[in-house]
Amino acid sequence: MPVKIILSLFFGVLLGLSWPTAGFTPLIFVVLVPFLWLIELTKNDGFWRFSARVFLGFLVWNVITTWWLWNATIFGMFFAIVVNSLLMTTVVLFWRRIDRKLSRKAGFIFLPLAWICFEKLHLHWDFSWPWLNLGNGFAVNPNWVQWYEYTGVFGGTLWIWMVNISLYHTLKHYWETKKLHKKWIRPLALILIPLGLSFLIKNQFEQDISEKLTVTVVQPNIDPYTEKYNQTTQDQFALLLKQTASELGQKPDVIITPETYFSEGAGINLTYIEESKLYRDLLNYAKTHNTQLLNGIQFYKTYAEEDKTKTANKLNNGIWADFYNSVFLTDTTGVQVYHKSKLVVGVETLPFRNIIEPLLGNVMLDFGGTVLTRATQEEREAFPLYSGVKISPVICYESIYGEFVTGYVRNGAQVLAIMTNDAWWGDTPGHKQHMAYARLRAIETRRAVVRSANTGISGFISPLGEVTAKLPYNTKGVLSATIYPQKNITLYVRYGDYIFRLGGFVAGLMLLFSFSRRKN
Repeated sequence: MPVKIILSLFFGVLLGLSWPTAGFTPLIFVVLVPFLWLIELTKNDGFWRFSARVFLGFLVWNVITTWWLWNATIFGMFFAIVVNSLLMTTVVLFWRRIDRKLSRKAGFIFLPLAWICFEKLHLHWDFSWPWLNLGNGFAVNPNWVQWYEYTGVFGGTLWIWMVNISLYHTLKHYWETKKLHKKWIRPLALILIPLGLSFLIKNQFEQDISEKLTVTVVQPNIDPYTEKYNQTTQDQFALLLKQTASELGQKPDVIITPETYFSEGAGINLTYIEESKLYRDLLNYAKTHNTQLLNGIQFYKTYAEEDKTKTANKLNNGIWADFYNSVFLTDTTGVQVYHKSKLVVGVETLPFRNIIEPLLGNVMLDFGGTVLTRATQEEREAFPLYSGVKISPVICYESIYGEFVTGYVRNGAQVLAIMTNDAWWGDTPGHKQHMAYARLRAIETRRAVVRSANTGISGFISPLGEVTAKLPYNTKGVLSATIYPQKNITLYVRYGDYIFRLGGFVAGLMLLFSFSRRKN
């Protein structure tokens, strides 16, 4: 087999073997060395030959780490894997231009900055898929990246690139001269200094224990394919009473259910939620036991055609409706609602809807309303509990977005409640990775994270990213714990993805310069 193909397959496999949660994390410091060797070895090959070899390696990585999407959507799995691999290859094509038009050194400066720009794109565009952003690779080793409270995940991405590039240059020097000299010190220092800093930050961290909150999380363990959406709202309410009965002695301040816990039909009409039997029953239950309930639910709201919103879907007889994946808090002062705002592509939202719908007209609607999308809201919510502590509901996929989650904290959140349904993927690495990524959100925001998942993993994560208690996957149960709400604002919460803003500016200038200057 040609060396170039071996290198392509090798770096893809190494990336896969380094990835959470079954991977061996230290590999992440060497995974890009064969990749860098490959692109330097092939950079003068033809466009298609170069692109194909790079694409192959990224394709292998994507398949190894996200094959489990198959369980939820076969088309979605193929689309995510192929498109993501193509986008990654595009970043490398930009690198090749910088290398040719400017210099080899400029190319190695540009590559990690351009990669961060690619990862940022995946946080915002309609085909958003940030699951494999490199900084997520430390999710099962939170003690290594306690400095994420200053940098966010992009700090980890930059760290990985810097170590790998330095190691590659060190090894390349050895291959050419058979002498290491002192060059090995640089990659070693690049690994050890951030690790040492992380352990120092952890040891100096002091958790505010002036307030406490007792929380109960519910894990109903209902199969969404065969059972969940066939149950009535009253069935779910009865199940909730039965499951939480054993925990009432803990005197929970709040009981949390997973995403779309109440999911009968299209859900409940948002306009009449306070008058609904479900809300009255929940409020009475909460009053009786001196607690509050944070519940996942499906809502809808209907409009006449002249009153429809931009996100409304056309139904029959000239009626339009918004559909929501939501959370509501039982509160004697009035209903408090949050609508999920980072939607799953293809399942909850139609990408580039403003372009596609005018082209298709009602064609897709005529095939059973397959372009129905969910509505969102602009601002993050922080619900005040009776104790005065503010808790924010983070619905499923939203917990993958670091800067997005900081919006809850800036709006006052002292505790983050991730409410999710990971059952769609089955017992695969998917739900484990999702749980692990939540540990990074805890570090970035220095907030306790409570997690209620339909089939698991439900549990509690400290502000240091440590899992303090959990329920196993595919287990029905409830879990209670006392946590400590935090008020301090981290640098990352305050400034967000500033690494992207600085790095993207430099990368953009380099790319523009490459179009205006010929290499000497």
